[in-house]
Amino acid sequence: MRPSLESLRVLEACVSARSFARAAERLYLTPAAVSLRMRTLESELGQPLFTRAGRRVVPTVAASVLASHVRKALDGIAGALDEFQAATPPLRLTAPPTFASRWLAPRLARHPVPGAPVIEVDVSADIRDLGAFDVAIRTGRGGWAGLEEYRLAPVEVTPMLAPSLLGARTLDAPEALADFDLLPHPDWDQWFKGAQCGVAQGLRFAAVDYPTHELDASAALAGVGVALLSPLLFRPLLTEGVLIAPFQYVLSGPAWHFALMRNDDPRLAPRQFCAWLCEQAREAA
Repeated sequence: MRPSLESLRVLEACVSARSFARAAERLYLTPAAVSLRMRTLESELGQPLFTRAGRRVVPTVAASVLASHVRKALDGIAGALDEFQAATPPLRLTAPPTFASRWLAPRLARHPVPGAPVIEVDVSADIRDLGAFDVAIRTGRGGWAGLEEYRLAPVEVTPMLAPSLLGARTLDAPEALADFDLLPHPDWDQWFKGAQCGVAQGLRFAAVDYPTHELDASAALAGVGVALLSPLLFRPLLTEGVLIAPFQYVLSGPAWHFALMRNDDPRLAPRQFCAWLCEQAREAA
């Protein structure tokens, strides 16, 4: 019987560490699991691999030779993988700036993408040029020609403002927003209707219409006015208390955040990345 590569990897760690306990630490296993693995390997190979000297385990000459060959083989595998990954083209991703910085970047930093090559993020690619990207994240209602669509999360917005702007005042009804400057956003009317107050009278809008939600959030943080922002993207600011969302009502949809890839792309990497995005979106819901 040929032993498994994993058993040989454990053997090499035990030989180099001269200790089952230290090998277990390196491999993130328990000492009992390492000991069992070595007893099984000895049975498979039909000869002892270690002798005990007090609390230490001493590899036999044959075990040391075998472990040396295993180390060379493992190094060769690692080198082959490095060469393969270096030859794999990067995955080109385009996403809106706020989504890229607030939602995507933290997850790329914390959670590995299975089987993904290097990921290049572009916030300016035009998805009408199907050759300009491998995966795109866009908001809308679907129906992009030539693209497979993966729903991630509905587009949600609710008013947010800095506590310093509120001061001693209270916001007990949406109509009270008429006392504040509102940062321009195309969904204010829909939010007021959804909050069941129609459209409040006498609303004041700030003079500057910022081109991104990130800039809206920065203006709100500076106390310029009340911004209509996504709880999905700006939840950390609410958690930190630097912004507050005074109303329970959140306008949801009908637009969604979508992951998109070309219909005719046969590669596994874009599909795996879209699946990873969907998994991350489910965990964030």
